[in-house]
Amino acid sequence: MFAPSKRGFTLIELLIVVVIIGILASIAIPRFSSIRNRAYKAAMMSDLKNLAHLQEVYHNNTFTFASTLTNAEATLSEGVFVTINEADGTGWAATATHVALAAAEQCGIYHGDAAAANGSPAATVGVVACSF
Repeated sequence: MFAPSKRGFTLIELLIVVVIIGILASIAIPRFSSIRNRAYKAAMMSDLKNLAHLQEVYHNNTFTFASTLTNAEATLSEGVFVTINEADGTGWAATATHVALAAAEQCGIYHGDAAAANGSPAATVGVVACSF
């Protein structure tokens, strides 16, 4: 009679599979982080563009720019913080940060006679710019 065969994997086969999974994970995780950071940047840029539109609407009604997000009736994306640094009848400036990013990584915009906020990456009037 034949002896019953034992089925299963050898230790070497299991180690090879674990090594392959580790290599794939080391490739995928940095790509995921990069894509996530681009999504945070897109959310900040979108919120600043929406604020620019709301500021124009507010200015048309009151002949001055909103100095708070509440006055502008702005709704922000989750995790995004926008600060209106300057606002008067001739211009406004704002910066945006995200809680998942370093404080130095921010986006900014300014309009009219307002100066870009200190440390803001905004360099052209009305154009959202980011530091990363």
